[in-house]
Amino acid sequence: MSKQKEVKTNAMRILDKLKIQYDHQSYESDGFIDGLETADQLDLPHELVYKTLVAVGKSEEYFVFVIPIAEELDMKKAARSVDEKSVAMIHVKDLNRITGYVRGGCTSIGMKKQYKTIISDTAKILDEIYVSGGRIGSQLKLSPDDLCKAVNAGYCDIIMNHS
Repeated sequence: MSKQKEVKTNAMRILDKLKIQYDHQSYESDGFIDGLETADQLDLPHELVYKTLVAVGKSEEYFVFVIPIAEELDMKKAARSVDEKSVAMIHVKDLNRITGYVRGGCTSIGMKKQYKTIISDTAKILDEIYVSGGRIGSQLKLSPDDLCKAVNAGYCDIIMNHS
């Protein structure tokens, strides 16, 4: 058996423990690349790849938002979805301290603390979505409902409407 053993990320170990089905895909990367580049590198449709954003509310609580890679978070909708007056994106330099993950490898699964997580309601109609596997070069494919279950998330309309 010469097949190299797959190195599991914390996110993968959590999904395994919860008996949640997922597929892992890896890609070559020397550092941060955005979600669009990641999707292109793996030849994935952009609408199936989701990014994880972390914001802080007026209450100083942290919140996690999972949205399609080509979309923008609507800050007003995001704030309403977590019962806050307002939310602001955290600084990239604070990402690792708050989540345990680095930019480009951040996923809602297995953060240092389980923060309230909202997934864009665009995911509800999809059979599967791709999210970061918890490190740069790693993507996980799973059903949106399984992601909800894994991180105790809810669905909400949180993206900008480009009309």
